[in-house]
Amino acid sequence: MRSSVVVAGVHALPARLCASVAGHVLAGEAREAALSISFLGPRAMARLNATHKGHDRPTDVIAFSLPLPDGSLAGDIYICRWQAAREARARGVPVREEVIRLIVHATLHVLGWDHPEGAGRTRAPMWQRQEHYVRALVA
Repeated sequence: MRSSVVVAGVHALPARLCASVAGHVLAGEAREAALSISFLGPRAMARLNATHKGHDRPTDVIAFSLPLPDGSLAGDIYICRWQAAREARARGVPVREEVIRLIVHATLHVLGWDHPEGAGRTRAPMWQRQEHYVRALVA
């Protein structure tokens, strides 16, 4: 299987850049996957978050991973640009950088990486790996 990335919705970044970011992570992890990246508004993201995570509010990113019978991997990534913009302001970074961070973060989740919630999140190996990719991609 070769990796593929499909981008849908009102993009926060050009579709080609979104696909390139996910492809960079897949290559860096020496993995292949078929990914879809969808950009949602805050209401649609709040519904998705309530249905799948039990939180009745929009979130910045949700990722689903699906191992396929042939051993390959598929993943769906949902990003809320509105929430990403709020996070970017809180972090003092450009929205472009935050959306790149979310694509990297979600791609790592699809590949099986995870992190704790709360204060330990930014010290987790996944977060460190994520930030390594983000630094390379925004430089």
